[in-house]
Amino acid sequence: MNIEGLRYAQAVSRTKSFSAAARDYGVTQPALSNGVARLEEELGVKLFDRSPRGVKPTAHGARLLPVIDRALEALDSVTAEAQRLTSPAEGSIRMGVSPLIGADLVACSFSAARGLSHPRDLVLREADLDLLRTALKDGELDVLLVPEVEPMPAYRHRTIFTEPVVVIDPAVAPGTEGTVELNDAASADFILVPNSCGLTTFTTRLFRDNDLPLRTYPGEAASYRVLDEWARLGVGAALLPRSKVTPDHASCRPLVRGGTPVEISYEAVWGRGNPLGADLEQFVGFLADSAGCLGPVPEPDGEAPSDPAVGPSPGCRSE
Repeated sequence: MNIEGLRYAQAVSRTKSFSAAARDYGVTQPALSNGVARLEEELGVKLFDRSPRGVKPTAHGARLLPVIDRALEALDSVTAEAQRLTSPAEGSIRMGVSPLIGADLVACSFSAARGLSHPRDLVLREADLDLLRTALKDGELDVLLVPEVEPMPAYRHRTIFTEPVVVIDPAVAPGTEGTVELNDAASADFILVPNSCGLTTFTTRLFRDNDLPLRTYPGEAASYRVLDEWARLGVGAALLPRSKVTPDHASCRPLVRGGTPVEISYEAVWGRGNPLGADLEQFVGFLADSAGCLGPVPEPDGEAPSDPAVGPSPGCRSE
């Protein structure tokens, strides 16, 4: 079975687009489409349906694609371990972090690096998503810790942590308790930040995927703190991860969809061919385990939430 065809199918599944998957792999769309078609012929089933709304797995695809993910993960683990045994890598783990990542999660990263079979130093770089992705592709970083909003299907992925999303709506009477349904939130005008850290992408897709209009304030806030303050002043509504909200906000309520909390996820992304491959897999596993032990993010009327791990980043900083 052609491994490249399996990777192409995995990329299409993650990006929901043949063209986006082809761009990520640096091949033409016909080449990627032909690779998926050959795989479907070999398997004897159709994996994807195309529609004006994008690409979706068929019923058979929904069953087979998770199996393909597990098979490729096992194959990558074998390759990484072989690399570690034949060419032990030296040096630190260079990790890029989004400004959305809080200090608690970064602290878990240091613990994970120290807990490796061969403990390593952890060197952090905070930057906007485009800069981090470029640095990973250029080999300047080993792993990213970023919001799970932009697929990079040619790379390894693992979800590390999720946290609830809240709405700050000045139109709501202060002290109003309870949750707010996504459908009801669509009536507000939302202030956005520059689309450089993932929050605006998350917000836009959340409304689009639920067939809801996203009404936006014509201006733009430069940071989470300004976003919070403007919402407090009544300029417009704000949607934020709960850890980014000041603790004394009286108009902050959890966002739900059909009664289920809306959450934003953070993931680790790293290359398959990195010389640190085996250590990176162990590091990411330790990080996921330790992040799962983090306590709940403080409620808005509780203790102050964590500040971002490293200094401010232009266009998407916390202060």
